[in-house]
Amino acid sequence: MKRSKSSNAWLREHVNDHYVQQAQKDNYRARAAYKLLEIDEKDKLFKQGAWVADLGAAPGSWSQVAKQKVGEAGRVFALDMLPMDPIRGVEFIQGDFREDAVLAQFTKLLDGRLVDLAICDIAPNITGMAVTDQARSFYLCELALDFCRDYLKPGGNFLVKTFQGSGYTEYMQQMRDTFQTVLSRKPAASRDRSTEIYLLGKGKKP
Repeated sequence: MKRSKSSNAWLREHVNDHYVQQAQKDNYRARAAYKLLEIDEKDKLFKQGAWVADLGAAPGSWSQVAKQKVGEAGRVFALDMLPMDPIRGVEFIQGDFREDAVLAQFTKLLDGRLVDLAICDIAPNITGMAVTDQARSFYLCELALDFCRDYLKPGGNFLVKTFQGSGYTEYMQQMRDTFQTVLSRKPAASRDRSTEIYLLGKGKKP
């Protein structure tokens, strides 16, 4: 099948991308690892021994970073509807975290404890229709925030990818209702043309 001009341009950009090349050298599964690393360098997300939930984890680059940061004493739980190749020390549940059966598996692994940090780099399947894609993205963000209300400990932190545009202001308010402090971050590895912005909720309210 012949590629379109736009897909050829994307492929050239991807192959020549500094972060793509660096990810290959560092054995990260995706360039997104560097977004998380940069935010962690600034905001000190991870602590040795912490318990972390990675929502929408596949292909696994954020889980790779999380496990490196929390060490052997920490635990990383990765959840995604898509399959994900195993990562040493990461406990993966394949399924939709909206479903009771998936949450029951997760609850069993927690054994009465709540997580210290939730991270979410999830994005919907893109339709190409901006209004639809924006609405679906914030729906997933809202689900992730609901997850935090149930499974993130008081005082815990939450990092989530959002997109500027319709729904952003309302979601920011939901974050402020849930966390003591809400910060926005645009890491260098995030492409300039992208409207993505990461929100960090610090100190979940009791």
